[in-house]
Amino acid sequence: MLKGILAISGHSGLFKMVAESKNSIIVESLDTQKRMPVYSTAKVSALEDIAIYTYEADVPLKDVFKAISDAEDGGAAISHKSSGNELKTYFEKVLPDFDQDRVYVSDIKKVLQWYNALQEKDMLDFSEPEEDETTDETTEEKAD
Repeated sequence: MLKGILAISGHSGLFKMVAESKNSIIVESLDTQKRMPVYSTAKVSALEDIAIYTYEADVPLKDVFKAISDAEDGGAAISHKSSGNELKTYFEKVLPDFDQDRVYVSDIKKVLQWYNALQEKDMLDFSEPEEDETTDETTEEKAD
């Protein structure tokens, strides 16, 4: 789901990697669909490599998005422009054991902004749990 989705320092929004060239990668903005080269000097973060600190272990961003989706019944999360206290309270409901000393309000804003952008573009796919439900139904039929 998050494979090939990038955040680029100095540029707002998210980008999809389209191609690689000798000295750069070509990305396409999810918002404007405009393509641009990104050179090796830019700080690029792949969403699939990002995790959120908790008191026990780091939680992959994909799992955080799943928790937000479950809390919102697949709908949009609160705005990333909400107050810091509102954002922390919301994030505590979604990920109760996040490390409040190492996860800043700016991090929460980014996570919610990214979630809402991907949710708006219908790019969030949590199909793995659906496969488990199918397996459970098959097991019940065998039991009958």
